[in-house]
This record gives sequence, C-alpha cells and structure tokens, in this order.
Amino acid sequence: MIANALRAAIVDGTLAPGTPLRQDAIARHFSVSAIPVREALRQLESEGWAKVEINKGATVAPLSAGEAREIYEIRAALESLAIGLAIPAHTPASLRHAAALCKAASAEQDPSLYVARNEAFHLSLYVPAARPQLLEMIEMLHGRGERYLRLKFGLPVHKRSSDREHTALLRAVRQRDVETAQSLVTEHLLETGELLYRFLCQDTEIADEYSSPR
Repeated sequence: MIANALRAAIVDGTLAPGTPLRQDAIARHFSVSAIPVREALRQLESEGWAKVEINKGATVAPLSAGEAREIYEIRAALESLAIGLAIPAHTPASLRHAAALCKAASAEQDPSLYVARNEAFHLSLYVPAARPQLLEMIEMLHGRGERYLRLKFGLPVHKRSSDREHTALLRAVRQRDVETAQSLVTEHLLETGELLYRFLCQDTEIADEYSSPR
C-alpha cells in the first residue's frame, strides 16, 4: 500500500525528482511504524523509483535521459517478439477488444488517463501470445517508463502522432501482417525513446546553463 501510494505520487509529479522521502514523515502520514516504510523504500529503490544513500536517506530518483532511452529500446525488442507471437493467436473477440482500447486511448485527453489507456492497448495486442513471463517483463517496463511517457503526452502533437501509429499498428495486426506489425511497434517505441532522450538532455542543458556561475 505504501509503495503503491508513493509510486503514484512520483508518477503524477506530486513527489518531484530529488524530493526527500523521510521515513518519519511517511510513517506519520500512513499511521504505521518505520518497518513497513523501510520495506516500501527498499522496494521503490529496487524498481528504480527511489535512490537511497548511506547517511543521507532516500530521495525520489532523478529522471535520466539514458534510462528513458534504454527502457524503450528494451521494450522495442520485447514487444516486437510479443506481437509476432500473438498475431496468429488473435481472435475476432480479441481484435474487437484491442480496437475498443485503441479508440478509448485516442479519445482520452487527460495525460494521466491516456498513459493507462496506452498501456492497456499495447498489452491487448500481446496477451494472445500466451507468454506470461514475457508479458510480465513488458508490464514492468511500462511501469518504469510511465513518468517518462507523461512528458511526451503532455504535448498534444505527440499524442496525435501516437494515436496515428496505434491505428496503423492495429490495422497490421488485423491483417495478420507480422512483419509490418513488428516494424511498426519497433519504430513507434524507438522513436519515443529518442524523443524522450533529446527532451531530457535539452532540459538538463538548460538547467546547467541557469545554475552555472555568471
């Protein structure tokens, strides 16, 4: 419960990168002892959400351009594999479900809700592969990349491009075109990773410029 609540606060920006995660304050907020708080912080650290330093305590992990790009590079490899395995197993019912999720994502204007609908659509394309461990790894990477993805979908132009790419991807899956679907999902994810990488590098350069001596 505590880890989930802290993770949600990090994702939605309530807890910004670098914010101290003080055990005593968290324990008071949730009316618990220090033990479950320590366990929650260890879990968040293992998932990459928190950074724990000896004698300094825990803080929200910084946004990393390199991590963002790497997450999407790995996703591209895994999701290309998953969609290739899933396409032969899709049924009319599973395709209708994926189409409904694609439509819901396209209609969603709230960036927070769009991220969830985006994930639901992607996963609906892979579930028929019946590879639970592969799906678990993909879901984990979706979670790790969620706060990065919110940066992209905060800009309407990038949401529109993603919606178009989703429509093309769904069309390829419906046509049982494995090669095209794999190419589209790979391109879609690698371009997202590069976009986030450039955005975060630019953001870092601007921050460095303003913090440097004048």
